[in-house]
Amino acid sequence: MNLRDLYLSEIEDELLKMGEKKYRAKQIFAWLYRGVTSFEEMTDLPKDLIEKLKANYELNCTKIAKFQKSKDGTIKYLIELNDGNAIESVLMKYKYGNTACLSNQIGCKMGCNFCASAGIGFVRNLTPGEIISQILEIERHSGERISNIVFMGIGEPLDNYDNVIKAIRLINDPKGLNIGARHISISTCGLIPNIKRLAEENIQCNLCISLHSSRDDVRTSMMPVNKKYPISELIVACKEYIEKTNRRITFEYALVDGVNDSLDDANHLAKLLRGMLCHVNLIPVNKIKDGIYEKSSTEKILAFRDFLNDKGIVATVRRELGSDIDAACGQLVRNNY
Repeated sequence: MNLRDLYLSEIEDELLKMGEKKYRAKQIFAWLYRGVTSFEEMTDLPKDLIEKLKANYELNCTKIAKFQKSKDGTIKYLIELNDGNAIESVLMKYKYGNTACLSNQIGCKMGCNFCASAGIGFVRNLTPGEIISQILEIERHSGERISNIVFMGIGEPLDNYDNVIKAIRLINDPKGLNIGARHISISTCGLIPNIKRLAEENIQCNLCISLHSSRDDVRTSMMPVNKKYPISELIVACKEYIEKTNRRITFEYALVDGVNDSLDDANHLAKLLRGMLCHVNLIPVNKIKDGIYEKSSTEKILAFRDFLNDKGIVATVRRELGSDIDAACGQLVRNNY
């Protein structure tokens, strides 16, 4: 059992089973989020308890196998898990703080054809501890404090719902990493039942919807999930989410040359989102190996943005980071495993 998979109350239960004092759980929990790599580093614990922990529990579940550093300061990590599988994590530096982009699955089931992760194939879900350990590895390697989290790495967060929610609550815990929920973003391709579940969680995190087209035929060609959860149903779920949480939704829109980047596409999108508490994040699509899509021109991207803003839809263009390394999600794993 990985201790970083557990809430404080669950560690208390484990200690009681071993005949140990409950208060030791707070000490252990604090050490877990200081990034210790061995039980021996928990210096305020008695030696006999350390031996019991070593015999029954796991502490390390990840290690950095490789990393690439961009000239803009972005660092992309290839992180190996105890079972030999690998995932990716990214450190991105902004004026307002450092953001960690986390994976939540080994591979992905969703098959979005603009994403390098689609070529990896789904293996399994990550546990909460494996998700959290990515942050600790990044902080240990970089010497930088992480202040913002985005679930935009390999995997569909709402397909690994329970583990991702538990990881968020642990990350948010004042006794854990103490990263505020409003500094945590979940990106989903649009799994409607779990968008509805998320609305009931009372977690003030940010929801991002990978939309990429306002037309069903185009979106289905890019994202097979649209066959099951078409745009009309997805927008209804998003409106219900906004009404329930009073939280703004970000719609992510990867601009692909000649596919979804015309002013007619922008007009169609503006009509779809009119009146919603939302923001559109325009993303110049990453070119991936053997990929079929090309990035829109700068002129088209800016024209698309300006059209939406003129129609009252707040739109910005995502800053491109790590363009000189394997920037697209999944590329580092595909090139090394």
